[in-house]
Amino acid sequence: MPGELLRTDVGDLTFDVRVDGPEDGRPVLLLHGFPQTSACWAAVTPLLAQAGLRTYAPDQLGYSPGARPGEVEAYAMQNLAQVSADLMTALEIPVADVVGHDWGANVAWTLAAWHSDRVRSLTAVSVPHPAAYTAAFRIDPEQKERSAYIRLFWQPGKAEEVLLADDARRLRRMLLGTEGETGVSPEAADEYLAVLSAPGALTAALNWYRAMSSDIRVDKVQLPTTYVWSDGDVAIGRTAAEACEEFVTGDYRFVELAGITHWIPEQAPEQLATAILDRVASA
Repeated sequence: MPGELLRTDVGDLTFDVRVDGPEDGRPVLLLHGFPQTSACWAAVTPLLAQAGLRTYAPDQLGYSPGARPGEVEAYAMQNLAQVSADLMTALEIPVADVVGHDWGANVAWTLAAWHSDRVRSLTAVSVPHPAAYTAAFRIDPEQKERSAYIRLFWQPGKAEEVLLADDARRLRRMLLGTEGETGVSPEAADEYLAVLSAPGALTAALNWYRAMSSDIRVDKVQLPTTYVWSDGDVAIGRTAAEACEEFVTGDYRFVELAGITHWIPEQAPEQLATAILDRVASA
């Protein structure tokens, strides 16, 4: 991935952060999801840097080797948002345009809702506002079926064993796609799986799921927001995607990408960069 690698301390945690673009550029925080790393933004950051933006893409909590707490509670949504805000402070970023994909989108929504003074604009990719997802899960049988894989992820020990078995065959299939689908590149999958194969890394990544709680109520987002969703996403259906608008009171744009799967940053970097730049320009 292009750019400079920084190691940034937040308390006793050390995060690996990829930085690109001009030093005086407007800051953009890029938050990745599961089971990826900051490398998922490799095709997006050059496009943002060319537009004069300064991008910061951390390997998130549990993915940076120096920021891998063992307790599940450390990965609760409130803490993930606070850690992101603290990381911004450590990077000397008072406020940023925030972009998140997958679990990174969940963190971005929460950051925008609970730390709105740190967020200039939000671009959420693939995953809608947590309340939209929860509502869809409760009323839409299709969304419940799409989310069934999470039950495995909740099982400590068993999930790690199943996902890493046979050279991480199931994780690899998730990333590469099944026959007739297109996922991330084999090289990218190898890079992600190398990270998750380190001792404790997959458990840390799965702890994001194990710390999930329907009791956490994320407020509506009042900031300028773009939600980017793809109609080939196997994890997030149209009901959840279209419900997202109900939980944004600021200027809202819904960008739907046709024929793209869940892995938008890698499959449609130009379209995603355009959506991000449009949102940044509007804020």
